[in-house]
Amino acid sequence: MMFAAQPIVSNSKPGLYDELAQQARGLLHGESSLIANAANFAALVWHALPELNWCGFYLYDGRELVVGPFQGRPACVRIALGRGVCGLAAQSRETQVVRDVNAFSDHIACDAASQSEIVVPLIQRDGSLLGVWDVDSPRPARFDDEDRAGMEALCAVFMESLD
Repeated sequence: MMFAAQPIVSNSKPGLYDELAQQARGLLHGESSLIANAANFAALVWHALPELNWCGFYLYDGRELVVGPFQGRPACVRIALGRGVCGLAAQSRETQVVRDVNAFSDHIACDAASQSEIVVPLIQRDGSLLGVWDVDSPRPARFDDEDRAGMEALCAVFMESLD
């Protein structure tokens, strides 16, 4: 059965994320492949959210984060735990919202156009780290607490698809 993404009609940010989560559930339903779901999830978000220049996954290989399915320009391939926004999110297991990456002392600039970033850690049911969901924007202060809540809800839908 084919999935067809629908245009987002909500005028509010929480409503936008609710609609996007609903679409993600439909897109990922019945498929448990990590790579297939990650690729489709990244494409769905890339086409639905405005003002992004990169979105995708860094997957934990037991030692470091390794780039996974994404949308945008080529990316850094490996990131150590604790390094940059992605490594900090993975190590702390807390979502990181960076309004100005130039003010983040350990920012790893994979794309010089990125000005703000949000990274959500992906924790499996057994408590182990799967990786992180990383979204960059060329606009400073693109992400706020509504984006944090929305991205965390989207990532919960993604993680449920892998069970």
